[in-house]
Amino acid sequence: MIKLIAGLGNPGPEYENTRHNAGFLFLDAVARELKASWTMDKSYHALVARTLVQGETVWLLKPQTFMNLSGKSVSALSRFFKVKPDEILVVHDELDIAPGEAKLKFGGGHAGHNGLRDIHAQLATGDYWRLRLGIGHPGDKSEVANWVLKKPSLDHRIALEQCIDRSLKALPALLAGDMTQATMLIHTSKPPRPKPPVPPKPELGAPEGPHSETAPSVKP
Repeated sequence: MIKLIAGLGNPGPEYENTRHNAGFLFLDAVARELKASWTMDKSYHALVARTLVQGETVWLLKPQTFMNLSGKSVSALSRFFKVKPDEILVVHDELDIAPGEAKLKFGGGHAGHNGLRDIHAQLATGDYWRLRLGIGHPGDKSEVANWVLKKPSLDHRIALEQCIDRSLKALPALLAGDMTQATMLIHTSKPPRPKPPVPPKPELGAPEGPHSETAPSVKP
C-alpha cells in the first residue's frame, strides 16, 4: 500500500496557487478527505500530517525546502519510518499533460522536473509512484520557468481543481495498494469538453448575411 504521499511545491505566499504548487493543492484536498492536520516538522523540513487508514499509518508531506530540494524532505521521512520507495506516491505538476487531466505512473526518469530530479538523487532510485497533474505547456521552452511559477488562468485553475476532485476518487485504491483500480479511475476520468464559443450577435441594423433581406442584391 501507499504509506507516504508527498505533494511538491514551493513554500510562501508568493507561490501560493501557482502551477508548480499543484502537488500542494492535491495534498490539501487529501488532508481534508482524511481529516488530517498539518504540523511543521523541522526534522523532515516539511509540513507533515499523520493519519490511520485500515489500521496502517499514512504520512502526508509538503516539503518546505523549495522545489529543487524536495528529495531532502521525502528521503528524511521515508528513511526514518522505513517507507520503501514503492510505497511512496509523489504528486506533482506535469507540463506534458493538458490541464484537467492526470496520469498515474510508476518509475521512469524525472523528465527535467527539478523536484523529481532531487527525489531521484536522494532516494537513489526512480522506482516510486507519481501522480502527474496536467498544467499544460506554454508552447515555448524558454517560457517554461515563467509558466510554472505563475498562477493559471481561471479556466485552467477550474480544470485543475476538477482534476483533483476526480483523482481523489482513486484515493482508497491508492492507499490499499490496488494500483490497477487506481490507474483505471484516474486515467478514464476525462475533463469535460469546453463549451463552444458563442457567436457574436449582429449589430442592430447590420446585414446578417448574403440571404438576409437587408443584404444588397447582386446583379448577374
